[in-house]
Amino acid sequence: FNTVVMGASFRNIGEILALAGCDRLTISPQLMDELANSTETIEQKLIAGSVQPSQEAPLTEAMFRWQMNDDAMATEKLAEGIRNFAIDQVKLEKQLAEML
Repeated sequence: FNTVVMGASFRNIGEILALAGCDRLTISPQLMDELANSTETIEQKLIAGSVQPSQEAPLTEAMFRWQMNDDAMATEKLAEGIRNFAIDQVKLEKQLAEML
């Protein structure tokens, strides 16, 4: 499958730098400012094609949904992340509008 990996819900720039090389990252305006002001060297951590494909049986949608609903942390944190992403999107849009 052609998959795009997107990291989100970062709490600090260390978490962002640990995923350097990830296809996409959603980063809050506050952390974007911290990154812009950082002098830390960025080293690519994730390299496409550097991991061997899994030999596990494919996960069916039914199995995925069962496992997801069985894990309160996964469902609650996913919902929280989506809500916070929407809040940060509004903040970013306001910040960009002020720059224009």
